[in-house]
Amino acid sequence: MGIYEDLNVRTLINAKGPSTRVSGGYLAPEVLAAMAKAGSACVDMAELQAAASLTIADITGAEAGIVTSGAAAGLLVGTAACVAGLDPVKMARLPDTRGMKNEVVMIRSQRNFYDHAVRTVGVRIREVGLPDRFAGAGVRDAEGWEIAGAITDKTAAVVYVAGASSRPALEDVVRVAHQREVPVIVDAAAQLPPTSNLRAFIEAGADLVCFSGGKAIGGPQGSGILCGRRDLIMSAILQMLDLDIEWEQWWPPARLIDKDRLAGVPQHGIGRACKVGKETIVGLLVALKRFAAEGDENRRLRWHWMVSRLADWTGGEIVDGRVPKLVIKGTMEDCIALQQGEPAVQVDSAAAAQGMLFINPMCLREEDIEPLCARLKELGL
Repeated sequence: MGIYEDLNVRTLINAKGPSTRVSGGYLAPEVLAAMAKAGSACVDMAELQAAASLTIADITGAEAGIVTSGAAAGLLVGTAACVAGLDPVKMARLPDTRGMKNEVVMIRSQRNFYDHAVRTVGVRIREVGLPDRFAGAGVRDAEGWEIAGAITDKTAAVVYVAGASSRPALEDVVRVAHQREVPVIVDAAAQLPPTSNLRAFIEAGADLVCFSGGKAIGGPQGSGILCGRRDLIMSAILQMLDLDIEWEQWWPPARLIDKDRLAGVPQHGIGRACKVGKETIVGLLVALKRFAAEGDENRRLRWHWMVSRLADWTGGEIVDGRVPKLVIKGTMEDCIALQQGEPAVQVDSAAAAQGMLFINPMCLREEDIEPLCARLKELGL
């Protein structure tokens, strides 16, 4: 805690979950130790990403994978890969996409703020479907035939945002996209747990999948995974790496980058601002292995134990699921009071308008429970 005191920055109890706004969660000691060791030496970053690709491919079942600076960065470089392919000329021109495939198809009900990362590449999003089921006007949403009808010779990719309510099924989207040889990018940033989702989207036929590394995986906050087809992963990493090097001096690892397939060394790409450091790459790999090894039930039991103790103190109601949560009665005013008090507490206020606050255990530690309960009691919650 000393470093934040020195900076005059308040620490807080994170009962909201692994939100970027409140700095994600805590790093396990072995993740921290691995990051410290990674920072004690210098390496070739392409070689390190190639080593990361082996681990990511083994765990996800993808052909290849890289560590990104978050899931949004994965969306950006993944879209860039679908637009530019392995053409260094196109890579250098982005986000000027004139004359290229410069449209991305998205289902209207899946549009969100994070698709700004897709638009950054210079593509236009072409929406399909009317989400009547969300508007309360019916039960319909986008269907496969609508996606098929939106695909043209300008379509670079279909972007699909995964979720429990996402329609149509990913398999249907993949089928119609692949009939026109259009790749499918899946935004699965927050789709863990279950652990099986690390493989599920690739198994359903997705060409690229983005995961957040700083949420359930427990990696560094500014980390993510992009995995999928090897040629697209190659294009993505080429548009992210520092490539200030002469052709004859450049010998990237062939298992990640096939130099023979390129006309020349690409210039710094549109993803150059998304670079990820060696410490983050190593930390994410250690966290990914830990996440896969723990298993869903052990993780659920750990989180359930947390909310059970909180329920004993507060009398709130436990909502069970892959991530068990505690529901307490409260308002946005209560939420703000928790934020402004000492210690500061962040809770999930998504249902505050309905008089409910959620306690998410993903970023809580055992030592947080007693002071958290004290703060809740202080406000009569």
